[in-house]
Formats: sequence, structure tokens, C-alpha cells
Amino acid sequence: MSGREVMRTSLQALAANKMRTALTMLGIIIGVAAVICTVAIGEGASSQVATQIRNMGENMIFIQAGSVDRGGVQMGAQATKTLIPEDGVAIKREIPLIKAVSPSVMSSAQVVYAGENWFTRVQGVSADYFEIRHWAVQRGAQISQADVDDASNVCDIGQTVATHLFGTDDPVGKVIRIGNLPFLVEGELAAKGMSPWGGDQDDIIMAPYTTVQKKMIGIYWVHFMMASAISSAAIQPAIQQMTALLRQLHKLRPNQPNDFIIRSPEELIQARMQSANIMTMLLASIASVSLLVGGIGIMNIMLVSVTERRREIGVRRAVGATKRDVRWQFLSEALVISLIGGAAGIVGGMVGSAVVSGMLRWPTQIPFTAIVIAVGFSAAVGVFFGYYPAEKASQLDPIETLRYE
Repeated sequence: MSGREVMRTSLQALAANKMRTALTMLGIIIGVAAVICTVAIGEGASSQVATQIRNMGENMIFIQAGSVDRGGVQMGAQATKTLIPEDGVAIKREIPLIKAVSPSVMSSAQVVYAGENWFTRVQGVSADYFEIRHWAVQRGAQISQADVDDASNVCDIGQTVATHLFGTDDPVGKVIRIGNLPFLVEGELAAKGMSPWGGDQDDIIMAPYTTVQKKMIGIYWVHFMMASAISSAAIQPAIQQMTALLRQLHKLRPNQPNDFIIRSPEELIQARMQSANIMTMLLASIASVSLLVGGIGIMNIMLVSVTERRREIGVRRAVGATKRDVRWQFLSEALVISLIGGAAGIVGGMVGSAVVSGMLRWPTQIPFTAIVIAVGFSAAVGVFFGYYPAEKASQLDPIETLRYE
């Protein structure tokens, strides 16, 4: 029998028992749809994590003022006063693996404009900060190096602050009061959204670090610095070189601990991505159990079909069909059930993903590889669970089958 004849005969045999065929397909449909949905949800979560990570900055390294021991009591991070802006200048000059450095200081204040006010964070930064964080300005201009050198009373405001103080009005060129100081709004920052830790990154005001340092807080040191390596591979070598350079600049003896802390979010990034991928695989594995159940259903129905069609098998063998023809006949029926069920399951998975995304406002993303794997897996289920019934049908004795009533 040709492949076309086998397929035509298989479709006719399946169409003869439409309800039974549909119920058999249902297990495959539910299995494939469940796999597609769970993978889409997992991929959406991974995509969301990746977006948050990209928003953090490019190849970022975080240098923080360290702890100090006072009478045996460790005062915690940012207790030392040895991390100064000149350290950032030296790091950028002496370490080729670093392309940008921004000294930073943090404060908070009540911000007032006209009859509106808002309590928010105020971060002192340099012009390099926006390059490190990939943070664009939606309207107006970024803080410039001239603003930092002159300790100017200028700022860029996040969208949360802009919304509470100005509503839908353009804040650029307006004068706001931060604490007791007037500041000219030079720009409105583009939205960053939530941080990987759940904080609102847009609830912030950026000002020259020299202004915050000298006029708002009254210190000569900085709380931390942000640096950007030239590539992800350069992060660890850059950290080693920065450690050696800062120890030299701070005149630390070999037996003295670091008075600074250097971290990179790279490990956190990898851990979060790995966690998201593991969750996706776990969900897909659980969903694939329903495919296994669907395969068992195919085997069960095909065994019933072999029993019911014993006389038909005998007639086929009597008119010249070989064992191979009979085997292919029943195997193709199982394969057709699984492939049609798989195709319907893909459609169901897409619809289900869209429903989940719309109802729960959870991002979903269906990778093409998931569709290919789902189709391949459903076909493999059909072949695996259909082979035994097909083999059993091919081994039936033609004489005995012709006598079967």
C-alpha cells in the first residue's frame, strides 16, 4: 500500500467512530495545550526578569563604603568616610576594563512645587550615571559634567515624582524646592518601572552628586559608586583590579581588611534567570504528564480497535496485505490522532496563554521551539503508544481472524 492509501484508509477508519476518536484526541489536546501554556507563562516570567536586569544597567559593578570597627562593634556598610570622588577618577583613569564611573550619594527630602508636594529619594550622580544605567531622558536634558563641576542646583526627575508634582504638565524649566533649596528641573527621566526587588525606580530625583554632597548633606565622601565594565567577561578581572587600586589609594596594610565593598549583580542575575528557567522546566514537566495520559488513551483505544476489526484484518491479509501493511495501517491511525490532537492543542495553548495574560496581566511568550517540541512530542507519543497495538494487529493469524465473528 502506498502512503496516500494508508493515510486515506486511516482517516476513513477514524471517521467511522467520530466520538471515540474525538475523546481519544482530547487527552493529547489537553496535554499539548497545558505544555504550551506553562512554557508561555515561564518564558514570560524569564522575559520580565531579563527586562528588569537590562534596566539595572550594563555590566554594572557596585562599590560601596565599607564598615568600621568601633570598640569591637561593626558599624555596617557605608560607615567609613574613605570612599571619595577622587577614587572614581582614579578607577576610570587606571583601569582600562572600566568605561564609566559615577560617584553617588543618597538622601531623601520633601519636594514642593506650587501647591503640590511629595516625599522622595534624592540621588547625587555624575554625568556617567545615565550611561551606566542606560537611563534616557524623556524630555529636556541630562545632568552634565559642567553641572557636577559647578555643583549646580539642577535636577532630573523620575516619572512618579513628575506625575505627583506636575500631573500632565511639562516639568522641564520649572523650579521646585527640595528641602530648603530651589532646583531647576532640567529633564524628565524615561520610565524604568519596578526594580528586581520590587521598588519603584521612577520615584527618584537625580541631581549632581557635588550639589547633594555639599549643599544637602554636608559631607566630603560618597556613599557608593557605580561603574560599568567594557563587557560581562571583564567584570571579575575589573573587580580584582579595582580592589587592588582602592587598597593602594586608601593606604591599607596587607593585614587590614577592605574599607569598601565591591559587588556585581551578575551572580544575582544568573541566579534569578536560572530560577526562572528551572520553574519553566518544572511546569512543563508537570504538564507533560497529561500527554503521557493521552498516549495511554491512544494505546487503549487502538487495542480495542484491533479487537473489533479482527475480521477486517483477516480480509486484508487474504487479499494480499502484508504484515508490514497492517502494521503501518494501525500505526498511521495512532499517528493521525496524535498529530491532529497536537495541532488542536497548539491552538488551545495559544488561546489559553492569551486568556491568562489578559485575566492575570501576566506577560506570556510562546517560543517557536516550544511549538516544535510539542508537535514532535505528540507525534512521538502516537508512535510509541501506537506501535504495540499495530504490532499486535500485524501478528494476527489470517485464518483465525477470518473465522472471527
